[in-house]
Order: sequence, then C-alpha cells, then structure tokens
Amino acid sequence: MGPALARVEAELVCRAEQGVKAMPTPVCELLGIEQPIVLAPMFAVPALAAAVSNAGALGMVTLTWSEDVGAVVRETAALTRRPFCGNLVLTEDRHRRLDLALEAGLRIVSFFLGDPSGYTEQVHDAGGIVIHTVGTAEEARRAVASGVDVVVAQGWEAGGHVWGNIATLPLVPSVVDAVAPVPVIAAGGIGDARGVAAVLALGAQAAWLGTRFLLAEEMPIHEDYRRRLLAAAETDPQRYPNLYSVGWPDSPHRALRNSTADAWQAAGSPPLAQRPGAGDVIAHFASGEPIVRYEPAPPMAGTTGDIEALSMWAGQSVALAKKSQPAADIVAELTSQL
Repeated sequence: MGPALARVEAELVCRAEQGVKAMPTPVCELLGIEQPIVLAPMFAVPALAAAVSNAGALGMVTLTWSEDVGAVVRETAALTRRPFCGNLVLTEDRHRRLDLALEAGLRIVSFFLGDPSGYTEQVHDAGGIVIHTVGTAEEARRAVASGVDVVVAQGWEAGGHVWGNIATLPLVPSVVDAVAPVPVIAAGGIGDARGVAAVLALGAQAAWLGTRFLLAEEMPIHEDYRRRLLAAAETDPQRYPNLYSVGWPDSPHRALRNSTADAWQAAGSPPLAQRPGAGDVIAHFASGEPIVRYEPAPPMAGTTGDIEALSMWAGQSVALAKKSQPAADIVAELTSQL
C-alpha cells in the first residue's frame, strides 16, 4: 500500500472511531457511497474528488477537456478506494474519451447536455452506471427511456453552465414523480445542511453541489476568486445566456458579475464578433497558455493577468459558503441535519 492509500485507510478508521454517521439512500447504495452528497463536475482535480469520496460522498472529475483522460482517472483512483464519477459534456462526440475513461477503470459516468442514448450502452457494457442531468420532467423521461440509471434535476439557481429554466423547488418533485422509481439527485441552490435536508424531503435521494466545494481547501482556484466567493451575496451570481461563449457557444451559465459582463451588457449584449474586447488576451494559465476575453476559463492557482475579468462560476447559494474548509468537513456539515 502506498502512502496516499495508507492515509486514506487511516482517515476512514478515524471517521469510524469518531462515530461519523452514514445516511444511505437507495441511490447511495447504487453508487456505493455512504452520504447523499455528490460533488458537481467543475474541474479535473483528482485531489478534491478523492477527498470527497474518502468522506463517504461521491467525488467527481471533469473529463471533457483533459488532455489525458485515462491519467485523470488513474490519478484519482490512486488517491481513493471509494467510488468516484467522471463527467463528459455531450456537445460533440465523446465516445473515444468515454472509452479511455472506462479502460482506465471508471465505472460511474455523468453526462451533461446532449443526448445520452448513444453512450448508455457503452457504459453498461463495462459494468458502469450512467447519470444524466436534465432541466425538465420531460427531459428526465427521455433520459430514462435511453437507459440512464440516475437522473440529476438541475434547478436554474445552479452555478456554472445551467441547462434548464426551472427553479429547484418545483423541478425536483416534478422529476421525481416523472421517473419513479429511478433515483433523482437534486442540483442548484443547495449550500448547507438545510438545503440538503430540503431536497431529500422533496423526494431527491442525494444533493449535487458545486459552489460550496469551490471553497474546499483541495480546490486550487485563484485566491482572488476565493475572496470574491467569500464576499459574495446571493444576488451577485448572474445568469447569462451566452456571455462566456468562446469555444462553448449557446450554453447559459451563472457567474459572478465582473467588468467583462458589465461591458458586454453596456454594449447591448451583442454577439461575440461585435463585443467590446473580443479576442483580447486578458490572462494566462499557469502553463503560459493565453486566455481571451469571453472564454469560459475560471482563474485557477497560477493564472496571471486580469483575474477579475475572467469567468468566476458561482450559484445562488454562494452566500452560504462562508469559509474555506477541507472537503471532508464540508461533507460532514452538509449531512449534519440528516
């Protein structure tokens, strides 16, 4: 056993000795987790995904843009013996990426946007589980008809890219009723233990959170981004129909208001080619790769340039995230009222 796994084993023993309670639901049993908490897909950060999984919840890594999909899966697996998920955005053909992830051992896959029907059999043939995000009850019915095992009902309060226009409170019970007995996970606007308890009362079997985990100590976001999140009110995240659209057009999203958004709106929210500053390089990744204005590229550790002008994803629950903490502490707080 390597040192990383040895630490994981010690952490699990410690949690057991401290009497950390599990609150399993049917979807927890299906996914092999103890707590009804799922890390929303945000970045390919194996350390964060593993920390969430080691806390008894379901960690997740994004695989859509990773240069080496298999390496991300293997790195995450090296940090945890618990289940974790990989996410793919179906804006174009992802069969090769899915093959690489499954070959590396991934067995829980979530899809966002697009039609999952061409991918469910591929995952099932590998012995895996398919999760798909929807924004309406009708989409949920179609997803289940295509073979999806678990449905995520994403309310419009969510941060980052947002598929639907319905708030979480009416959406979740509508989806639960539409696809029963298929399990439903609730997403959007959930930021603390009260929100988790609330969506379980609505019939969801787990809560899917992103914004709260942006402040996890294992999440390598830029410190300016972290400070903005900690200072934000619930009114600060705004939903934009097509603002950060370079490379990912026509996909609504929610992010903190900034100078890029203000300039775009002041100009009348024009299409990309007519926007103020379109094509300007405003920052660089740690690798030195440039970031142009209107690119959906949040500031991570090592990013340099006009940090404030970059896409800072956040949901309406942002004001409930009051401090940076280890991911395990966040999971414990989220499940403290169950």
